[in-house]
Amino acid sequence: MTKKLTFTLQIVLLAMGSLFAQEETEEKKKKFTVSGSLDTYFRQNIDGPNGEDAIAPNTAFANLDGFALGMANVIGSFESGKVGAVADLVFGPRGEDATFLSPFLRPDGSSNIINQLYVYWDVSEKVTLTFGNFNTFLGYEVISPVDNFNYSTSYMFSYGPFSHTGIKADFDLSNEWTAMLAVLNNTDATEFNFDNDFTAGAQIGYKNTYLNFLYGKQLGNTEATFQVDLTTSHNISEEFFLGINATYNDTDGVGFYGAALYPQYKTSERLTIGIRAEYFAETEFGAGAIGAYDADGDANVIDLTLTGSYEIGDLIIKPELRFDTTSEDSFLDTDLEPSDSLTSFLVAAIYKF
Repeated sequence: MTKKLTFTLQIVLLAMGSLFAQEETEEKKKKFTVSGSLDTYFRQNIDGPNGEDAIAPNTAFANLDGFALGMANVIGSFESGKVGAVADLVFGPRGEDATFLSPFLRPDGSSNIINQLYVYWDVSEKVTLTFGNFNTFLGYEVISPVDNFNYSTSYMFSYGPFSHTGIKADFDLSNEWTAMLAVLNNTDATEFNFDNDFTAGAQIGYKNTYLNFLYGKQLGNTEATFQVDLTTSHNISEEFFLGINATYNDTDGVGFYGAALYPQYKTSERLTIGIRAEYFAETEFGAGAIGAYDADGDANVIDLTLTGSYEIGDLIIKPELRFDTTSEDSFLDTDLEPSDSLTSFLVAAIYKF
């Protein structure tokens, strides 16, 4: 064997050894992180009944009376090279409301503590596959109180969806364009496919603007549900932020639609003040009555929510004043008479870790 050939073989072996060592090192770089939050709040109606006759807007989560609990949220994230997994667990009333369909489908199960449970694979720098249960890609607001500016939630968020189980592919199309395609179970059917109908999901995004689509039969419906949803957010200046959400949902003429503005102004390093101004309407019992005393199921509502967010380290204090007015008598006044409006106040405390 010539010296030249021997030298070439040595170079090849060294390169292969370096490659295997690099792959082995990357395999050993397994990361595990824990994050989450805890939240609690106090809520009272100002021009409506409290106590045993208490009433609240028909929106998710922050609708209990007096001193009340939100949830404990613990998120475990695992990462090893191009693959990883997330287990997002919730405990408490807010978590139970977010996973409401799991105990309905399997009363003996324990999946009502699972907010998200999925694995992912970065196939390339441009493509990521996610398989399992994950929170919805539609809408502006989310389940976690840490990632929402307002503590109470909007009608558009509350009418759903909350979560999906299935597979999705996220694409980085470059030039700040992104896309997503998904095949999913029925909306909010997180444990398994109850009736073997599937739903298609899609998203196209540019910078901080996303157009979302959902199409497929849902539980109990003979016709497919179609939903289109737009979210966008903009930092107008260092102090001023504006978020926008609009949605439309239809199942054979039955559904809902709405739009909301989310302006926020940062007054200092610790304090930010924001407003949610939402218009929402349902069509022919689109998703249940807007208020407990809405009999026709085709009401519309304006929700104005003023929220302050004051940060003390990892603790966030949120005082909130909310005013809901509907086209029908959807609430009760302090004399327990039907009313078309309700004003409420709450203070929430959220600790993030």
